[in-house]
Amino acid sequence: MSKQLDLRFGIIALLIFFAAFSRLIPHPFNFTPVGGMALFGAAYFTKKYWAFIIPLVAMFVSDLIINNLVYPVMYPQYYEGFTLMTQGWYWMYGSFALIALLGMTVLKKIKIPTLIASSLGASLIFFLITNFGSWASGIMYPLNMTGLIAAYTAGLPFFLNTIAGDLFYVGVLFGSFELVKMQFPRLAIA
Repeated sequence: MSKQLDLRFGIIALLIFFAAFSRLIPHPFNFTPVGGMALFGAAYFTKKYWAFIIPLVAMFVSDLIINNLVYPVMYPQYYEGFTLMTQGWYWMYGSFALIALLGMTVLKKIKIPTLIASSLGASLIFFLITNFGSWASGIMYPLNMTGLIAAYTAGLPFFLNTIAGDLFYVGVLFGSFELVKMQFPRLAIA
């Protein structure tokens, strides 16, 4: 790997990890960098498998900290000891992977309308999959059409924050990298 690609890889990965760790800062529910990280990695990593690995590792590490250091302080009544993953993690991480695929498909050229559309698509994917997963677990909702509708209805207030978070983090991540590329043009891939 050339020095140019090493530097580019490092900056992209660093931005993704910074975004993941922004989840530790107090924020409204679902106003997170999840969709933005997946789209950013998908758009800029030259080897596309990194678009899955780096954002998922960043999410996993931030989840470990949140689940074992933050939530026990906020919700001590629910903490039962160290946990690697929360219940239903595969729905969230699966949606994350689908968002990366969306980014690989749609973000071949970075343009503002495409970024907005892919960000909205990422929000919709996350909403549909994670709320379906909440219903499919059978814990909170009955496993029938009424339960499914209830799961999606209960998720609607959080959906607006998901949209806002995805738009914000897409803007911050893509904008930051474009600013860095202006300062260091060799980071651009021909």
